[in-house]
Amino acid sequence: MKQGDLVVRKSYRGDIVFRIADLAGQGAVLRGTDYRLLADAPLADLLPVRNPDELSGTRQARIQANESIRRMREERNRQSNRAGVYPQTPERRQPYFEIPGKVLHLDGDANYLKKSMQVYAQLRVPAEGIHCHESQMPGMLIRLLPQVRPDIVVITGHDGVLKQREDLHHLGNYKNSLNFVHAVQVAREYDRHRDSMIVVAGACQSHFEALLHAGANFASSPARIMIHALDPVYVAVRAAFTPFRDTINVTDVVSNTISGIQGVGGIETMGSYRVGVPNPKVPAQNVNIV
Repeated sequence: MKQGDLVVRKSYRGDIVFRIADLAGQGAVLRGTDYRLLADAPLADLLPVRNPDELSGTRQARIQANESIRRMREERNRQSNRAGVYPQTPERRQPYFEIPGKVLHLDGDANYLKKSMQVYAQLRVPAEGIHCHESQMPGMLIRLLPQVRPDIVVITGHDGVLKQREDLHHLGNYKNSLNFVHAVQVAREYDRHRDSMIVVAGACQSHFEALLHAGANFASSPARIMIHALDPVYVAVRAAFTPFRDTINVTDVVSNTISGIQGVGGIETMGSYRVGVPNPKVPAQNVNIV
């Protein structure tokens, strides 16, 4: 086996497909391909995967991902309709323009970042994505926040509870929660107001309470379960398309993520979506606002 190979763990009955991130002696560091889980395993416990789409767990994760994207599109269309904005066509031009919240997305996984940026682009959410190791995120935010000036910051990657660590309240018992906490603290030092800059933080099994205490608006994982790669994106998109005068429906948002309310939680937060007039794409003489 080598770095980059797809594998499953025999001891867990092949429940999750991983990619080998690193090899050390007779062990391997694993990163989930559909879930934001970081794990260690002995090489003897690993089985190679030729075609991950043949595994029921992978198929189910892909179905859930497609469903999540469908819900994001529906919510985006509903918001446009509520704002009086319709698709621009030669026959029907509207004198409005939209300003969704701008996203700065830091991701510890390059493949997940690529998928996330594709979703933002499909839904026309202005977003800037950066791939870096979770430990580099605090320093990266110090440099990027003044440059990007985002409305929404996503801090995610991979995480997990260390084996044989029963005290789930201790940050030292998590693979990356402390890195995420430090990154959230940096974000809050830049902007302390939770409504002017929304922070979405965490990955699989992350220390939910510590992330909220550090200043996150939304975080994973209340029940220390796995979350899907697109769960942070779903939350960010909903925040981007909730009007700035409205409170984001926390229960509705987290219950519609793939992992559900056990995987993602949050606090009351105002949205960051605005509508403006006139639409610069429409000639001024054609604008007729009632």
